[in-house]
Amino acid sequence: MAVEKREVTIDDRLIQVVFGQFDKNIRKIEKAFSISYVYRGEKLMLEGEAGLVSKAERVIRDLLVIAKNGNEITDQNVDYSISLVNEGSSDKASDLESDKDLICHTLAGRPIRPKTFGQKNYVEAIDQNMIIFGCGPAGTGKTYLAMAKAITAFKRGEVERIILTRPAIEAGEKLGFLPGDLQSKIDPYLRPLYDALYEIMGAETFQKNMEKGLIEVAPLAYMRGRTLDNAFIVLDEAQNTTESQMKMFLTRIGFGTKAIITGDQSQKDLAVGTRSGLDVALRVVRNIEGIAICNLTSKDVVRHPLVQKIVEAYEKYDNSKTKHKNSK
Repeated sequence: MAVEKREVTIDDRLIQVVFGQFDKNIRKIEKAFSISYVYRGEKLMLEGEAGLVSKAERVIRDLLVIAKNGNEITDQNVDYSISLVNEGSSDKASDLESDKDLICHTLAGRPIRPKTFGQKNYVEAIDQNMIIFGCGPAGTGKTYLAMAKAITAFKRGEVERIILTRPAIEAGEKLGFLPGDLQSKIDPYLRPLYDALYEIMGAETFQKNMEKGLIEVAPLAYMRGRTLDNAFIVLDEAQNTTESQMKMFLTRIGFGTKAIITGDQSQKDLAVGTRSGLDVALRVVRNIEGIAICNLTSKDVVRHPLVQKIVEAYEKYDNSKTKHKNSK
């Protein structure tokens, strides 16, 4: 095994940011590439197997750019930078920290921007198209980014209202057993949308706009018979729509409207034998100009790293089942 040494200069004022609390960032890099490190007098010395040391150096220099720009280095930054280097990609995690990719800030002042290149392509597709399908596993930010874009467009006056909807797939007997009035029965299905609205817009502002009819959060069934002009519409959990529901939704869209349809095709809750409206729509409308289809993957998961590993494990399991089924 050929041993290689590399040197990276890091200002003492940035070392804590790059290394992370209790050196967790540099230890993660050390483990990922099986290298050793020593830091003395603003010089970080890396030693390990040839090829792996250069990869570790690339990650460290990437994190250093993030630190120099005054941004916090998160676990997601480190994990994503390591994955890009391991894939041999020329992209850098630091390229995602620029102000030009900023969508908005949460009420607490936290910036919302794409955290992966898959998310960046998704956001760009939203800017350039009238109807956007965002498909991918849990944790890829497809709904949250859609909500951020909707709220930003509303605040800028680009649309007159926001409409957020989901299929309430248990709108029959099971929903009837829930206590309270109709709104109380529906709210549990729409809670993830409310949570995003509260975080980005604030509960008070949301309630005021809701009372004025400028923001509407409703089950998909309420969309029937309406034409929606000058609105930003987000249809979440679209994998649980039926064919007729999806067709109904897509034909509601009017002038000055932008619609984002999000869904995870691996998590359908439809009755056995029922075809997903999302699956059908992706085949029917994929070649229509003005419609974009963005497929996010496990690489775009921005929740806890364990979630990414779970998603990848399920993907492998599903692929093995498909191969076994096709071999019969």
